[in-house]
Amino acid sequence: MPSASPAAPDTVLVVDFGAQYAQLIARRVREARVYSEIVPSTMPVAEMLAKNPAAIILSGGPSSVYAEGAPSVDRALFEAGVPVFGMCYGFQLMATTLGGTVDNTGAREYGRTGLHVSRSGSTLFEGTPDEQPVWMSHGDACSAAPEGFTVTASTDVVPVAAFENDEKKLYGVQYHPEVMHSTHGQQVLEHFLYRGAGIAPEWTMGNVIEEQVEAIRAKVGNRRAICGLSGGVDSAVAAALVQKAIGPQLTCVYVDHGLMRKGETAQVEKDFVAATGIKLRVVDAEKRFLDALAGVSDPEQKRKIIGREFIRVFEQAQAEIVAEAPGDQPVEFLVQGTLYPDVVESGGGTGTANIKSHHNVGGLPEDLEFTLIEPLRQLFKDEVRMVGAELGLPEEIVHRQPFPGPGLGIRIVGEVTKDRLDLLREADAIAREELTAAGLDRDIWQCPVVLLAEVRSVGVQGDGRTYGHPVVLRPVSSEDAMTADWSRLPYETLARISTRITNEVAEVNRVVLDVTSKPPGTIEWE
Repeated sequence: MPSASPAAPDTVLVVDFGAQYAQLIARRVREARVYSEIVPSTMPVAEMLAKNPAAIILSGGPSSVYAEGAPSVDRALFEAGVPVFGMCYGFQLMATTLGGTVDNTGAREYGRTGLHVSRSGSTLFEGTPDEQPVWMSHGDACSAAPEGFTVTASTDVVPVAAFENDEKKLYGVQYHPEVMHSTHGQQVLEHFLYRGAGIAPEWTMGNVIEEQVEAIRAKVGNRRAICGLSGGVDSAVAAALVQKAIGPQLTCVYVDHGLMRKGETAQVEKDFVAATGIKLRVVDAEKRFLDALAGVSDPEQKRKIIGREFIRVFEQAQAEIVAEAPGDQPVEFLVQGTLYPDVVESGGGTGTANIKSHHNVGGLPEDLEFTLIEPLRQLFKDEVRMVGAELGLPEEIVHRQPFPGPGLGIRIVGEVTKDRLDLLREADAIAREELTAAGLDRDIWQCPVVLLAEVRSVGVQGDGRTYGHPVVLRPVSSEDAMTADWSRLPYETLARISTRITNEVAEVNRVVLDVTSKPPGTIEWE
């Protein structure tokens, strides 16, 4: 799925006005089998139109349309002949820009609200109930639609909760159709895409594979590439996709940096190679990484050090591969399993703030000698799993819980040492064993186990006082890691995990549960 402009003819642009749910809108469009990309509201309209989008969606946002400095939109967007769908703040922007009226009445609607559909046969609401629950989050309200628009829904508070202009293919709703609480929201979104914009639902993971294979072959030619294999699903799928494109021109490098989970290296060597037949080079770099991390506690610095050392190891592997076959083409490309959420959280793609440096995005050294290949850069995690299944990877690889590239190094709050890593490895292995035994692996997104290395708590073990470390269980449920909620695991499972860790892992005398959603917390602690 090439990211270069102009976009493919059936691309839907999601214009992000600072919405909590902008990424979710993009996901919902893709679930309708239509490709979508997120662009910042600061992007000039001419630049948006140069991408030749099939439709444009204006997201919600926290601002009032009348607030000083609030995001705006050029009227030219609505006069370009491109179908546009405004949601919440985007709906209000469309209304005010085209001459409608939006009032700050002081009457607010937040959460589940009853929507009264007045034109049940309209483009957006065909086949949906006249009364339906929707999710509202607004203070301002539209009291008059622009000229040429038909009001198609209202609420007890808002007289204009949806409007449509079929002639100009402009549509809007006050609520959030992308969230699950809007019961018929996906149907309304699909009506816009299929009926309003006339887009055929033809985007599939098979399309992604075909487009990426073609793009990779064109980019690499007869040269060679290496892939940093971590054991996680992202790098495994990226490697399998690139191998499909260039075959033996790809060599995978697995860096055993000492930050992996228990048994990880053996599993990668056995399962992945058996499944793909790919060329794999294992590099023992534990001492190198631990020496580089010695004395470092700052999480951003740890991420950058790990990213830097990864690249240095790859460069060394590159030199060795070239030396072993000096007559072959050079190794010029580095394959990475970067995903769309990685790009967004690192401050790229949507004009959002940098939440943290991803090891593939913000953690790379400036003097990088490779040209990057990132075939999954525009995909969400569930889409990556679908690509992996389409490529024939085994289920135990495709459905592994996500594991960060920096490994356990960012699950130790404090300095990373071998003793602390060994301690955390054992605790993590116990948690994973018990979740698997309880049949919960597919019910949660992942369950990081975090060691509070520089915190100690008093405990009683073996009739004596102890002063040991706490570990944190962080079970979360998510669709794409952009937002997440803590998983309500059965108490029996939590009790078994806690009992085993405090009994079997030396120096741990307390297990605590993280019940923070994202936002405000992130999934990983560092």
